[in-house]
Amino acid sequence: MASPESQGVNNSETSYAEFNALILRHKAMIWHICSDYKLGSAWNIEDCVQEVIMNLWRSFKGFEGRSSEKTWVWRVATNTMLMLQRKDVRSPQTESIGAESIDKKDEEAGNDSYQQLQQLIEALPEESGVVIRAFLDGFSYKEIAEMTNSSVGAVAMRIARLKRKLKKMYERENNL
Repeated sequence: MASPESQGVNNSETSYAEFNALILRHKAMIWHICSDYKLGSAWNIEDCVQEVIMNLWRSFKGFEGRSSEKTWVWRVATNTMLMLQRKDVRSPQTESIGAESIDKKDEEAGNDSYQQLQQLIEALPEESGVVIRAFLDGFSYKEIAEMTNSSVGAVAMRIARLKRKLKKMYERENNL
């Protein structure tokens, strides 16, 4: 196969095309992550998605492929949302981000149980919230271990503990 340079395409055009393809492959996941985190009313999902895309572009050339592309995108998106959330701590959070949906889980956002679960996750310490969201997003224990620089065993134990903790919090809140 001929290289992009021999076909008259420069590296920046190739990088830009590769980046666009990456965003298209993972847009649904980025959108989902942005909709999971509550930020102040100044932010909406589209703004958050754009912030994530800008951070992905800034770090795109540095992606070495040591983790899967999906894991890397998830990590950048999650770190971006955590950074935005920390910035917004100073401003009052009057409402959650809208429940616009592009996948089945987002369509359930109007469901009281789903909303309650999101509120319980938000009450967890930041690192625990990241782990449980990754689990709920369908990442394997191995992928979560990569994302959090932990062992698979530690991730499995942590998720089991978080499930128990969330169950107790749910039961306490609902007087069960």
